[in-house]
Amino acid sequence: MPTRAVSLIHAVLVDDEQLAREELSYLLKEYPDIEVVASGGNGLEALELILQNEPDVVFLDVQMPGMDGMGVIRKLREENPASIPYFVLVTAFDNYAVEAFRLEATDYLLKPIDKDRLSESIERVRRHIADRQQAAEAIPAANTPKPALQRNKLLLKSGSRNFIIDASEIIYATIEDGLITVVSTHMEGQSNYRTIEELQSNLDPDLFWRVHRSYLVNINRIREVVPWFKSSYQLRMDDKKQTEIPVSRVQTKRLRTLLKL
Repeated sequence: MPTRAVSLIHAVLVDDEQLAREELSYLLKEYPDIEVVASGGNGLEALELILQNEPDVVFLDVQMPGMDGMGVIRKLREENPASIPYFVLVTAFDNYAVEAFRLEATDYLLKPIDKDRLSESIERVRRHIADRQQAAEAIPAANTPKPALQRNKLLLKSGSRNFIIDASEIIYATIEDGLITVVSTHMEGQSNYRTIEELQSNLDPDLFWRVHRSYLVNINRIREVVPWFKSSYQLRMDDKKQTEIPVSRVQTKRLRTLLKL
């Protein structure tokens, strides 16, 4: 039985062979609900493209120079296991299948890609995404943490000193390599919170918005909304550097509603 229709599925293709990327991109054109938003040639590019585009599915080669496909999945699971795309591994070798499914890859395609087998894989991806959307609709507030205790003050470390700032002075916070940096009206420092989710849960949910998996912004400190590629936006913040922060695809709808774009 065909899966119920889902919205447009954004895909990223990663393979170190350009011809392989072009062939798969050509085959995917037969599926009107699949949009290839980016492609890359190695594991490090894969990580960057996934963070930038937040795709629904990644068609990922296994054997690549530097970081291989398995390493990409492991890295993403370590950093943010609750928010990663579905993966379809594409390889000329069948000896990676056990490891692929241990990492919960959605499917495993052998090169050269068979059209019927690709169709099965696409249907599997559609089914997973439809199930995820249904679950999200059943719990509409799941992505908006409610604070047990809203904090008016926040501790920031800068060098060897510890500073206390008002929460209202926060312009934005970002996380990189497990370290949260907070930029406020007067200073920049590191927070001892372990995750952006943990920091957000202790701040006013009406003021602080998770616009991207790596960024939390104070909506009162947004200076400008800058149109970006593929109908997306960046936020130019009210700090000294006028930092531009990407709005994730899933948060773009909320931005349009919030600011009536």
